[in-house]
Amino acid sequence: MTKKTIVIERAFKAPLADVWDLWTTKKGIESWWGPDGFAVEVLGLDLRAGGTLHYAMFATGAEQIEFMKRSGMPVRNEIRATVREVVPQKRLVLTNMVDFVPGVAPYPNDTHLELTQAGANVKLKLTIEAMHDEVWTQRAVMGWESELGKLAKLIPAA
Repeated sequence: MTKKTIVIERAFKAPLADVWDLWTTKKGIESWWGPDGFAVEVLGLDLRAGGTLHYAMFATGAEQIEFMKRSGMPVRNEIRATVREVVPQKRLVLTNMVDFVPGVAPYPNDTHLELTQAGANVKLKLTIEAMHDEVWTQRAVMGWESELGKLAKLIPAA
């Protein structure tokens, strides 16, 4: 069965290598991953097909901490995403287990990143799989929109 996907696109006025580094290095990931009110600490990074991205995402904002507690979720969650595909400065595919939703059996969820250079700009295409229901899918989209907003503060939009 093919899952529904959501595509989010952005353009940045930056060298392709700079955008790639923000997605694929400990320093880069920690500088912007996590929606507003959350932060990320990279615990391990093996950037090759079959490797893993191991990170902790934790709530830092009072509102987010309260939401997590009220929802029965931990304020800090460790994630081990499997690196399924790496084409340097072009494509990155990660699969992580959604195992933090109370009452929902864990399931895999994919994230596909595609980068292309277009003159002085980098086009970013992020394809995410829908989650188990519309509410959680919308939360995922809002989270990525927030994260990409943080990324845009590091590199100017085109």
